[in-house]
Amino acid sequence: MGDVAADALHLLSDLVGIDSVNPGLVPAAAGEAEIVEHLRARLHGSGFATTVVTAPGHADRPSLIAVPPGPGQRPTLVLNGHLDTVGVAGMPAPFTPRCDGDRLYGRGAADMKGGVAAIVAAAEHLVAVNAPVRPVLALVADEEDASLGSEAVIDALPGLGIRPDACLIAEPTDLALTRSLRGFAVVRVTFTGRAAHSSQADLGVNAVTHLGRLLHAVDERAAAVRAGGGDLMVTVARGGGSPFVVPDHAECLVELRTPAGRSSAEALDEVRSLLRPDWDATADLVAHRDGWRLDDAGPAADLSRRLGDELGTGPTFDAPYWMEAPLWQRRCPTLVCGPSGGGLHAVDEWVDVRQVGALAAALTTVLAGWRPDAD
Repeated sequence: MGDVAADALHLLSDLVGIDSVNPGLVPAAAGEAEIVEHLRARLHGSGFATTVVTAPGHADRPSLIAVPPGPGQRPTLVLNGHLDTVGVAGMPAPFTPRCDGDRLYGRGAADMKGGVAAIVAAAEHLVAVNAPVRPVLALVADEEDASLGSEAVIDALPGLGIRPDACLIAEPTDLALTRSLRGFAVVRVTFTGRAAHSSQADLGVNAVTHLGRLLHAVDERAAAVRAGGGDLMVTVARGGGSPFVVPDHAECLVELRTPAGRSSAEALDEVRSLLRPDWDATADLVAHRDGWRLDDAGPAADLSRRLGDELGTGPTFDAPYWMEAPLWQRRCPTLVCGPSGGGLHAVDEWVDVRQVGALAAALTTVLAGWRPDAD
């Protein structure tokens, strides 16, 4: 299995060297086109049939589906990873992979080009040895923003004759199996006041004052939310427009993290319960995603146990943030496991190359004998 680990590390360096910053986060950024073409050409040369998928109205945001040769009735596992990264502000050489011992530095190294390199190398190896499994690669755009890529790819699978038995997402987990992840919701609260000269404040209604009272109410409520496994906070606040004028407008974004099993859409009621009737305030749900929990039984649970046994880990990771597992779970049983490092979304991002190689090797071992009906 040393060869598959080495292949994964070589590919990792190639991928980190390609700018794939998400333009939804950084206007005019490169996006995923170049990295998709690099992987499409490589996988086509390895015998995979490749399909580039774009989300409706987003022709410049490609994702890649790669289907291996061989019988379609073999057990089918989707190996999923995202190709986009966050921005690179403050990084002197973000696309120059740099090794320091067991660490490889560069934007996207841990989140999540290390995981992508591992699953691609593993899939190629399984095809090369004609293993009795069908590793379908789903390498997607836009995970860091709106999940356009995964949603488009998931919708495209049936038309390509792909009915997966399970999906593995190689997000960074320190090679632990993910047991659960929290959902999230964002609520925009808008306050309307009445402008007046600040020397005659009694003639106006101060929208910023009402905003400040909500900030306090959110902080007061947050302790109870945290005790239940979630979190509540204001992450953006703004108001007013000029000195000497009582501000007639203000707004904020309230963010709620929800434990698995609780609907994130409840955030709207949570925030509305904090608004006082005498405030002219409206609350709107901007975005929400529910949490997720690993199945107790079935193909994903079985594969999780097998992979954990091979890696020496187990289902111990409860992610405090959201990942795309709930989207994939709608299509098939899903698990999350991938290599980690440090500095995710920071200027010193790195991945542990030992973990990258270990995941690639473990996948080739476990999948060579995997049957989804074995549980």
